[in-house]
Amino acid sequence: MELLIVSGLSGSGKSVSMNALEDIGYFCMDNIPAKLLSQIAAFARAGDNQLDRVAISMDVRGCHTRQEVQEALDLLDLQQVPYKVLFLDASDEVLCRRYKETRRRHPISLAENIPTIQAITKEREILQPLLDRADYVMDTSLFSTAQNKERICDLFIPGGGAKAAMRLNVVSFGFKFGLPGEADLVLDVRCLPNPFYVPQLKHKTGMDQEVVDYVMSFDASRELLKRIEYLLEYALPLYVKEGKSELTIGVGCTGGKHRSITFARKIAAYCEQQGYAVSLQHRDASR
Repeated sequence: MELLIVSGLSGSGKSVSMNALEDIGYFCMDNIPAKLLSQIAAFARAGDNQLDRVAISMDVRGCHTRQEVQEALDLLDLQQVPYKVLFLDASDEVLCRRYKETRRRHPISLAENIPTIQAITKEREILQPLLDRADYVMDTSLFSTAQNKERICDLFIPGGGAKAAMRLNVVSFGFKFGLPGEADLVLDVRCLPNPFYVPQLKHKTGMDQEVVDYVMSFDASRELLKRIEYLLEYALPLYVKEGKSELTIGVGCTGGKHRSITFARKIAAYCEQQGYAVSLQHRDASR
């Protein structure tokens, strides 16, 4: 089991990081009390419960003293549980500004009725053992939410980078049956010659090679596909950069059986070649 302990200052981006880790396949548990750390780690490793990648978030909501944190980590070491620590930090000024902007109170400030800056100072003291053992320390002072997610993905997806965290769905459809409501990007291929009017192709679909050969036999089809690939080559990294976790591309023709399926298949294959995780659906193929 790969165990990652995620900790850091309140307001430094732990929730965003845990969401990103969940998107890339970690089993995530938030706000774990320090005293339960070893028990939860043992449960995650045991028998039928064994999980491959586990991320546990620990912060001052469940860690009340520095000694409590130190004892929890020492117990993991005593039990010979391998783990790594990701510690998120930000400057005091940025943390105070974030709390002011969100109009929320720091957990320690709320519990002890002290100013935010004093709460941050106390929090740093409590979490120091985690910082001392951190394998990764990220200062998020200058990060946007999307940049935070991108860096998490770059750290924890071996050879994949942030693009592997964005799930691509390519859906073929027929405009006469309506747009797919989940589509983020819609491509219209009704401008191409329609195999429906070719008697031997009418009752086939874009899953049949004869239809694919016909659709792609035209210069316009090959040029359109090339330009769509240029668009995706440019646009998809921008969606990744903005922290998009799922993107649906709709490809439509009149009935959703010939041109749309042909192009959806080719677009999905292109995106896979670019390193994205792709699912392919043909919504109206059986209508």
